[in-house]
Amino acid sequence: MASSDAVSVVPAPDAAAAAPALPAVAKKRGSYNCGRCGLPKKGHVCSIPGPPAAGAGTAAAAPEHKPRRALHFDEAAAAGALDVMPVAAAYPAPHRPPEKKPRVDVVDVDDSEPESGGVGRPGLVAVGSGVRVPGEVVIEVLRRLAPRAVAASAAVSRGWRDCARRVWWGAEELRLRAAGVSTIGTLLPRCPALSRLVLRMESDVDATMLACLAFSCANMQSLEISMADSAVNRMTGDELTRFISEKKSLTVLKVDRCSGLGFLNINSTSLSTLWLSDLSSITKYVINCPNLSELSLIFSQQDNDSTDLISMMDSLGRTCLNLRKLHISSIHLCNEAVFALGSANLRGLCMLSLLLGKKITDAAVASIVRSFTSLELLDLSGSCITDNGLGMISKAFPDTLTRLLLAMCPNITSCGVQVAAVQLPLLQLMDCGKSLCANVQPEAPRSYFGDLNGGIRFCSKLQVTRKQQPTYQKLIIKHANLKKLSLWGCSAIDALYVNCPELSDLNLNSCINLNPERLLLQCPSLKDVHVTGCRDMLIGAIRNQVLNEFAAGEPRMPCKRLADGSKRVQVPQFMPEQQFEDEKWCGKSRRSQCAVHI
Repeated sequence: MASSDAVSVVPAPDAAAAAPALPAVAKKRGSYNCGRCGLPKKGHVCSIPGPPAAGAGTAAAAPEHKPRRALHFDEAAAAGALDVMPVAAAYPAPHRPPEKKPRVDVVDVDDSEPESGGVGRPGLVAVGSGVRVPGEVVIEVLRRLAPRAVAASAAVSRGWRDCARRVWWGAEELRLRAAGVSTIGTLLPRCPALSRLVLRMESDVDATMLACLAFSCANMQSLEISMADSAVNRMTGDELTRFISEKKSLTVLKVDRCSGLGFLNINSTSLSTLWLSDLSSITKYVINCPNLSELSLIFSQQDNDSTDLISMMDSLGRTCLNLRKLHISSIHLCNEAVFALGSANLRGLCMLSLLLGKKITDAAVASIVRSFTSLELLDLSGSCITDNGLGMISKAFPDTLTRLLLAMCPNITSCGVQVAAVQLPLLQLMDCGKSLCANVQPEAPRSYFGDLNGGIRFCSKLQVTRKQQPTYQKLIIKHANLKKLSLWGCSAIDALYVNCPELSDLNLNSCINLNPERLLLQCPSLKDVHVTGCRDMLIGAIRNQVLNEFAAGEPRMPCKRLADGSKRVQVPQFMPEQQFEDEKWCGKSRRSQCAVHI
């Protein structure tokens, strides 16, 4: 009996071998959803335990398998799955509603090379049919494109989108031309590392724009806002004060067209550079920034501007002790404002620029010389200083001054400019544009005595059309370190001699009375000459001198004229040395050529 029971339970091997082979069953596609919880199988690991398989009490524990990847599994995992399927079908799990989970980005995993790697290093990115390049190369290319192009590249493929995302994520400086607050509000949150932002606004700027910038850029250190021609800056003093107080890390702020501020109340311990332009009628002025080193305030050229520049200059010494660069542009600048600045005790000031101050005279220059001893840049363009003031500047800063700008100063002459060039050996830039002008005025009316009805009457002679001849000047500049010289609009110069071996830029625009025969330029390092508005003969003379057109055509080989008038070239005794000298001469000729801008 035992034998028959064993046979009924376990079939004989021979019977199994003799059984006819069953036809192969075609492979069918399984369900895309899990049979236990109903969720998609792709990348899914079910958390609902299945029923125990038959013989689980006597059989050994099944080995624990790792979660398989979607649509990719080996034969052992497939066999295990086929063994479990009948059991799962025999004991179906109760249906449970799927739990709501947060939305995440799903990335397919396959055995091929990934297009984008992990957070640290991107993988290969497809750039064409069958062509892949490292992601670092694509990222470096995208960094050199405009923001609009980077945003458009994200729609190419998944790899390009990942590279564009990395560019936004690592961007530290962004230059953007925006037409509204929506563009800025969409783009800036993608750049968590952004610290420097340069905006060119084509729409109006108001409190909404400032709030968007304050919210989107938490680590902003530098902000520059410039306006297009049709845009208007509607920012008020309260809004600017609130924005600066909220941005604790802001160090550089440059805003254009601030005509609607009304007052300035700026308090910041981190701000080091502040530029505000188109200011008008500032009623209150408080800038309490102990670390401020550069300040630029440009006022609109309006006669009704009521800003008290004297009080403003006086307050700088109490609130901005570390100020090193100061730029003030206003038609209401006067000697009293300069006196207040001199008493502000700004001993560390090294760059001073006071523009368009028609009421600034030599007395203001004397105050500047007494108050500041280490100026490197001095700009008094638009003032009424004379050669005496220019002499005081030359004697006070011979060891520090490197840039001197005296454009549109009608009271200085070529003699004062020559003295300044001699007494300032470290000078590298000099601008005397529109200062040496030949003002041709009609002859003043004269008077005479005439008889009328037997009496004497004082009569004035009619104004004559004959004009006074302008007084021309000659200018001689000989300097060892001068690199840029600007004489634009100097119509009073008829003779010019420049001997500056380091000079690289010369501006002679609108020098209409400069005589070509009285021009001599000895500047071997000259690279750019600007001659817009000059006569054709002067342009030709400048080209002949700076381009060496005639010198290049002269023969360099020694020759001897024979009795019949012909020339015979002599062969040099040392050909290698002569060739070396010719190469040096040709190289020097190429290096000495410069561009003449017409």
